[in-house]
Amino acid sequence: MTWVIGRTEHGLMKGVDGIEFITFDKSDPRASLVALRAQTRGRRFPLLLHMHASMRANLASLMVRAGRRIGFDRQRARDYQWLFTNERIAARPEQHVMDGLFGFLEHLGIRERVLRWDIPLAAEDRAFARVQAAGSGPLVVISPCTSQRFANYRNWRVENYAAVVAELQQAHGAQVVLTGGGSAIERDYGAAIAAAAPQPVANLVGRTSLKQLLAILELADLLICPDSGPAHMATAVGTPVVGLYATSNRHRTGPYFSQELVVDAYPEAVRREFGVPVSELRFGQRVRDPAAMDLVRVDAVIAKAAGVLAVRKR
Repeated sequence: MTWVIGRTEHGLMKGVDGIEFITFDKSDPRASLVALRAQTRGRRFPLLLHMHASMRANLASLMVRAGRRIGFDRQRARDYQWLFTNERIAARPEQHVMDGLFGFLEHLGIRERVLRWDIPLAAEDRAFARVQAAGSGPLVVISPCTSQRFANYRNWRVENYAAVVAELQQAHGAQVVLTGGGSAIERDYGAAIAAAAPQPVANLVGRTSLKQLLAILELADLLICPDSGPAHMATAVGTPVVGLYATSNRHRTGPYFSQELVVDAYPEAVRREFGVPVSELRFGQRVRDPAAMDLVRVDAVIAKAAGVLAVRKR
């Protein structure tokens, strides 16, 4: 199996047995396309699973010679993906993204589902995580920000996170770890939340690799975050996720095993922006209102988190 994967994502998945990785630098797509062509020159694959519907993935697929080229059904094949494939998986309305990916296996006649992620972690990654979890209280990880994209408003307010941190520390004796990437907004969030906390927190924003983050999440009792990658990383290691959702539909992109823990303001945000219920919109329709995340209530987040910590304490 050969996997064409983003350079950042490879930082998490590298070392998985039985897979040849070809990394793709999304910051320099032209050079990456040339490199992909060179790395696959002279090879012909029996099967290409075109599992990401985007024009960048479409162009990458042209660099790979394959007999069967399987993509999404017409409704989900965004950015003209159907022009780059010769087979399509069955149409399934209103599916979670992960269920949609299993559709590729079903197209090949494979019905078994094994929901297990064996992402390798080095001893030093686990040792790093143990240092963060060395205290006596429950370990709560907060990843406050999402990746920055145009008109993508998924970040909750700093003061809301600060209120949640204060409650978790004072009522539950929680050890709080802040995580995130190295962008300016993420660093600002981390510094502001840490400064407002009544007790010290471990501010690791911009200071962990993806494997170190996964190791921390593996030890954590709880993750709190908006619609972002760490929600799915926590899912992979069995850690409950309190998801903060207002601009995206949790039934499509929410934490797969923690749907009941999502604080879901999406229906209210949809009605406020479009004037209709969710059922009348295209499944997965984004809300582009910068103020939508204000609909996620602090008390609701605290209640979800408290419920998880009460169960984990037993």
